[in-house]
Amino acid sequence: MFGGNTCSPWSNTIFNNLLAKISMLDEKTKKTIMQIQKAEITEYHIYARMAKQIKGKKNKQVLEVLSKEEKGHYDFWKKITNEEVRADMIKVWFYTFVSKFMGITFGLKLMENGEEIAQETYDELAKIIPEAKKIESDENRHERELLKMIDEEHLKYVGSIVLGLNDALVELTGALAGLTLALQNAKLIAVAGLVTGVAASLSMAVSEYLSIKSEHDNTRNPLRASVYTGIAYIFTVILLIAPYLLIRDLYISLAIALFNAIVVIAVFTFYVSVAQETGFRKRFLEMAGLSMSVALISFGIGFLLRIVFNIEV
Repeated sequence: MFGGNTCSPWSNTIFNNLLAKISMLDEKTKKTIMQIQKAEITEYHIYARMAKQIKGKKNKQVLEVLSKEEKGHYDFWKKITNEEVRADMIKVWFYTFVSKFMGITFGLKLMENGEEIAQETYDELAKIIPEAKKIESDENRHERELLKMIDEEHLKYVGSIVLGLNDALVELTGALAGLTLALQNAKLIAVAGLVTGVAASLSMAVSEYLSIKSEHDNTRNPLRASVYTGIAYIFTVILLIAPYLLIRDLYISLAIALFNAIVVIAVFTFYVSVAQETGFRKRFLEMAGLSMSVALISFGIGFLLRIVFNIEV
């Protein structure tokens, strides 16, 4: 469907005409082309490495096609500049690392968002080298279509992870804020938070399992979805109660726990916004606002309970 060398439709005559124009290229234009060359060979290495580390045959083929196309583009520009350009190996390592631990789709879309070659650059080059527009069109169309073909487990279960994180953040930030005022003892707060968190994570995991099973959702495995929900919840619980085990000052511990909650919200919202191409700001403000509001209300409730019941620990 997308196979074959990108340069193959261009005959020797076209190349001869292009080569005749090289002497007309000023230093700025040549530098721009070499910048594009660097981007093409860098992406070639990134896709090639991703293809080697991925397990699924379908995704491997998708990445191999992307890799061949980038190499074809690089070879075309190399004939124009008659220069070898080295790949940016820091970017190769970074995107390969990100893709390995956060998913191929996330890595590819993050790389797309970080592309440095603007459409205006190709438009300017097209005035001298018409094929520049074709390369830009090929890259945009092929990469969009190929990205849609990536089938990844991470994205199928994003909903389950969101459910686990949302519940853990809202419930536990509120519980810790209330317990901080009511109990006034770091170890007791940590133990109470851990018991509450573990019980809630098991409850959420079971609920997710039953929900997906009752919906007869063939795209997601109920057991896997419940595991993702439970793990997301437990991870959040550990991150939020850790300050109470490490720091004596209760209010500093609470402040760090709330800060950790904001960081978790920011990181995961960024992941979802890149992987699913959704807005970051609105989702982040909504989740952060809910979590902090519940924490504030619970803090006030804890204060009132301490006074009403005269709790002394």
